[in-house]
Amino acid sequence: MLQISGLRFAYGAGAPVLDVPSFAVERGERVFLFGPSGSGKTTLLGILAGILKADAGEVRVLDRDLAAMSGAERDRFRGAHVGYIFQLFNLIPYLSVMENITLPCRLTAERRARLNGVGMPYAAAKVAQQLGIGNLLHESVANLSVGQQQRVAAARSLIGTPELVIADEPTSSLDYDHREQFIELLFESCKAAGSTLIFVSHDRSLMPLFDRCVSLPEINRVGR
Repeated sequence: MLQISGLRFAYGAGAPVLDVPSFAVERGERVFLFGPSGSGKTTLLGILAGILKADAGEVRVLDRDLAAMSGAERDRFRGAHVGYIFQLFNLIPYLSVMENITLPCRLTAERRARLNGVGMPYAAAKVAQQLGIGNLLHESVANLSVGQQQRVAAARSLIGTPELVIADEPTSSLDYDHREQFIELLFESCKAAGSTLIFVSHDRSLMPLFDRCVSLPEINRVGR
């Protein structure tokens, strides 16, 4: 799914944040990525999603080097192939649950094409049902609980079956029982979509649920 070689990144003229010689994730893997605050986890996710551009090295996702793309090319690639669950959800508050979930498909032709002609409302209803929010499609996201908003963000990331799903601390506001329930629902939805999952969290109690656990400080030479 992805292969990093010789990745280096710094914000502007600041000190390096990432120096990762190599890192790879296989298709279909569920990877738990962890490390202390400030270790560069969110920065690495941003590079893998094409939101940020590496200063040096290769960042290959689906055998395309994001580091060699322009900003517009990375935006198109992310829209077509990557679902991102942001730590703060990034839902559009004046849109309904349905409108938030279908946003990637309305913006990206490749995601619409992978709906196989069923239509965005049907696809949104299906993924929402998988995540236990099928009865909320016509609600405003501003009226939802934090847990419900997290599920809307997950549904938005999964619609149109992106090959790679990236989740940045998506369970930080949930208690233990609801965290585990959310992750199991996310696993089921990723499996149904055939998506690879990279999941960042400070909560190491979740580690046994994943196929593989990766410590960012162990693969990042910055700070050693």
